[in-house]
Amino acid sequence: METYILQLFNGISVSSIYILAALGLAITFGLMKVINMAHGEFIMIGAYATYVMQNIFLHYVDKSLFGYYFVAAIPVAFLVAGAMGFLLEGAVIKHLYGRPLDSILATWGISLVLQQLARSIFGAPNVDVQSPGWLEGALVISQGLQFPYKRLFIIVLVIACIIGVFVFLYKSKYGIQIRAVMQNRAMAASLGINTRLVDAYTFAVGSGIAGIAGCALTLLGSIGSTVGTYYIVDTFMVVVLGGVGTLLGTIAGGLVIGTANTTFEFFTNTSLGKVLVFTLVILFLQWRPKGLFTINSRSLD
Repeated sequence: METYILQLFNGISVSSIYILAALGLAITFGLMKVINMAHGEFIMIGAYATYVMQNIFLHYVDKSLFGYYFVAAIPVAFLVAGAMGFLLEGAVIKHLYGRPLDSILATWGISLVLQQLARSIFGAPNVDVQSPGWLEGALVISQGLQFPYKRLFIIVLVIACIIGVFVFLYKSKYGIQIRAVMQNRAMAASLGINTRLVDAYTFAVGSGIAGIAGCALTLLGSIGSTVGTYYIVDTFMVVVLGGVGTLLGTIAGGLVIGTANTTFEFFTNTSLGKVLVFTLVILFLQWRPKGLFTINSRSLD
C-alpha cells in the first residue's frame, strides 16, 4: 500500500513540474497562438537566475541569511525571464504573428543562441544549486513512506502560481484586456485597448512563469544550458492535451501526463513509459482534437 501511495505522490510531484512549465506556454501558445520553441530556454534563464542569486547570497550576504536566497530567487527568476521575453517579443515575435512556420524557425534559432550564450557565460558543464536548509529532509509518515520537503514545496509553489495566474487573467484589468485582445483583436482595439502593449506584456508574463519553473527545477538536480529542452515536448503536449487556451485544461493535462508517466515507468521502464504516454495522447487527440477542455467564443468559432 505504501508503494502505491508513494507512486501517487511521485505522479503528482512530476505533474506539478509539467504544470508549472506549461503555465507560461498556455499563455504564449494557448492565448497568443505563438509556437515558441525557445520556451525551454526561458526555463533555463530562470534556473541560472537562481544560481546567480545563490552565489550573491553566498559571497555578499550574511551567511545566516543564506537560507532565504531561494525565496528571493523566485521573483528574480520571474523578472529576468519576463524581461527577456519582453525584449524577444519586441525584437522578433511581433513581426511573426500569423506566420506559425516562420515563428517556429525563428524561435528555434533563438533557443540555440540562448543556449550558446549560457555556455559562454556559465561554462559547458552543469552547475549545482544548493538547496536551502529548510527544504532538506522529508515529511516522515512511516518507515517506508516519506515525502521530500523539496517536492512538497514545488507542489505548493505550483498551487500558488495557478491561483496567481487565475487572479491575473480573470480578476485583473490586464487579464481582461489580454482575453479581449486574444478573442477579438479588432473589437478590443476599437474600444481603446493598446493591443501592441497587451501582446508585449502577455508574452513577458508567459516567459516569466517559465522562469519560475526553472527556479523550481534547481531543487531537483544540477542545471545546464539544455535543462529546458528536456521539458519542451512534454509542456507542449500538456497544453495540447488539456485544450489550447484553457487554464483548467493545462492543470488537467499536466496531472494526466505526469501520473501516466510515473505509472508506466513503474510497471515498465523510462523509455517504454514515455512511448506509451505519447501513443495514448496521440490516440486521444484523434478522438478529441481540441483536447480535454475547449473555449467557445464568437471569434474562435
